Amino acid sequence: MSDSTIQLLKDLIAIDSVNPSLVPGGAGEREVAERIAQEMRSFGMDAEIRDAAPGRPNVVGVLESGTKGRTLMLCGHSDTVGVDGMTAPFDPVERDGRIYGRGAQDMKGGVASILGAVRKLAESNALARGRVVVAIVADEEFASIGASVLAKEWIADAAVITEPTDLTIGLGQKGFEWVEVTTEGVAAHGSRPDAGVDAIAMMGRVLAGVEQLQQKFTDGKAHPLLGRPSVHASLIEGGRELSTYPDRCVLSVERRTVAGEEQEIFLREVESILDGLRKADDKFRASARFLLHRSPYVAPEDHALPKLLADGLRPRKANTGAMSFWTDAAILGSAGIASVVFGPGGSGLHGLEEHVRIDEVLACCDALLYAASAFC
Repeated sequence: MSDSTIQLLKDLIAIDSVNPSLVPGGAGEREVAERIAQEMRSFGMDAEIRDAAPGRPNVVGVLESGTKGRTLMLCGHSDTVGVDGMTAPFDPVERDGRIYGRGAQDMKGGVASILGAVRKLAESNALARGRVVVAIVADEEFASIGASVLAKEWIADAAVITEPTDLTIGLGQKGFEWVEVTTEGVAAHGSRPDAGVDAIAMMGRVLAGVEQLQQKFTDGKAHPLLGRPSVHASLIEGGRELSTYPDRCVLSVERRTVAGEEQEIFLREVESILDGLRKADDKFRASARFLLHRSPYVAPEDHALPKLLADGLRPRKANTGAMSFWTDAAILGSAGIASVVFGPGGSGLHGLEEHVRIDEVLACCDALLYAASAFC
């Protein structure tokens, strides 16, 4: 199993599956979906490739025991972020117990662990009851259209999302919200301060308000599992040329949310900042619009999978915690599929040199094999 699982991982890394919603012209998931479906069929799974959106395929396979039991979903994503600045992103290299290449850690290592575990289940007839659904979805790195469609088409009693957690069993994750702020000035020649209004300087006041909001979070109460909310300025654009007062500036801001907070809370917080600035200066002109919301998620306290995954990891010590990043577990969880996040770790997430640790790919594979057999 180990040799075939690692060879599969290399095969997956060698296929360009850059998300075209992130990088215009990106290859997308079609070719890697076909390779995943081929792997499923090679050990007897029924596998189907179906577009979640035009040209953006999900792959779903089912392993049936033939005996009534529970359904476990093992889920990963097939897309990756871009490769700009990387020298050989699709040339998998094995070195010092690691596999290097784009997607090695995020998350083709986790996909290989899933397929290696289910291959072993199939070949050893170790699935005595129930069924395992393997779902490898498109577009997690952008808008999660793959998981959104999956949650409408499939049901399961529980799910494991094999994002890179360094084999920590993830019981929850923060959500996030995006808001765009636009300040409006008056364009004028740089020598005419009497005529011009500086939209970029106005945005500086907004940034100060964002900084104060972050300090409020830092000083405030933490969620017992997810920790504190946070906010940061992500993108800013404004101005025409050096000798002109800028008449427009646009700021994109991200806020990380925790369980118990209301949806679109960030838009209300930003509007409060803008209202205060308008009251302080009647020349201040700004507007805000909501861009995107992704909910936080906390697994049910009585979830069976954390203990089963911990037992499957032995003799390794199992750690539990919350993920700092968002995953498709929130989409599945909101659809009633209780989910945990658990996968092999490495380094270079979204970076120029990305790797996954081979021993963790195989340990994840073994834990999934144990948990699937026991849970179903």
